Amino acid sequence: MRKLGLRVNREIRTPRVRVISEKGEQVGVLSIQEALARAEEQGLDLVEISAGSNPPVCKIINYGKFRYDQTKREKESKKAQHQVKVKEVKLKPNIGLHDLQTKVNHARDFLAKGDKVKITCTFRGREMAHTDLGEKVMEQVCKDLEDVATTESPLKLLGRMLIVVLAPGAKKKKDPS
Repeated sequence: MRKLGLRVNREIRTPRVRVISEKGEQVGVLSIQEALARAEEQGLDLVEISAGSNPPVCKIINYGKFRYDQTKREKESKKAQHQVKVKEVKLKPNIGLHDLQTKVNHARDFLAKGDKVKITCTFRGREMAHTDLGEKVMEQVCKDLEDVATTESPLKLLGRMLIVVLAPGAKKKKDPS
C-alpha cells in the first residue's frame, strides 16, 4: 500500500497534524483521532503529504485515485525524457570508399535519432606504422558529418584504436554580414 512512501490513515504516528480538506482548504491543526474521524466521515483517506514540517501536513483525499494520478504523471514525465545512447561505428584504416559512405550513413541515422556516435578506427599488425592513414579516414568521416554533428571529444589514439565521439547538433556557422 505504501508504494509512494507516504503514510496513510493509521500509519501516521504523530499526535497532531495540520489538515487540508479534499478541496484544498486549510482545516487547521487537529489531533490525529479527529483528522481520521473527518476522513472516515467523508469515506476518504488521511494521507501525510509533508512529513518534514511541524506539525506534519495531511490531506483528506482518495488515496487510490491519488496514487493512480501520481504514477500516471511519472509515466508521462518518463515518456518526455530521451535516453542518449552512445552508438559505435567501427572502421579500418584501409576501408573502401563505398564502405566508408555506408558507415557514414549509419552514423548519420544514429545522430538523427539523437544518439551520440563513437567512431573507432582499429589498427592491426603493421598498420600501426601508418596511423596517419587512419587519421585521414577519421577526419573524412568528421567532415562528412559536420552538418549534423559536433565533435564532443577530439581524435585520440588509445592503444591500437583511434577514437572520436560525435554528438548530435551541427555547429552554428557565423554569418558574414
